[in-house]
Amino acid sequence: MKESLDFDINSVLDTSGLMCPEPVMMLHRKISEVAVGDVIEVVATDPSTQRDIPKFCSFLNHQLLHQLDKEKTYHYFIQKS
Repeated sequence: MKESLDFDINSVLDTSGLMCPEPVMMLHRKISEVAVGDVIEVVATDPSTQRDIPKFCSFLNHQLLHQLDKEKTYHYFIQKS
C-alpha cells in the first residue's frame, strides 16, 4: 500500500548504492538547481543518511517534510527554503 503524501514532488534524487558523503553532496548540488518551495524526494540505501540528511536540512534551513524507511531504503522529502 502506498502512503499518501499531502505535497507534490518536483524531482527525485536517487542515491541508492552510494555511501557517505556522496548522498549529501549530491543533495547539496541538486537543491541548488531547484526553485524555492520545490520538493525533492531523496532515495538512499546508506543508513547514515538517517542522521546526515536531517542535519543537512537543519543546518541549511530546508524543511524535511517527511521521512520513510522501507525495507532498507530511506526516502526523504525535502522542501527548499
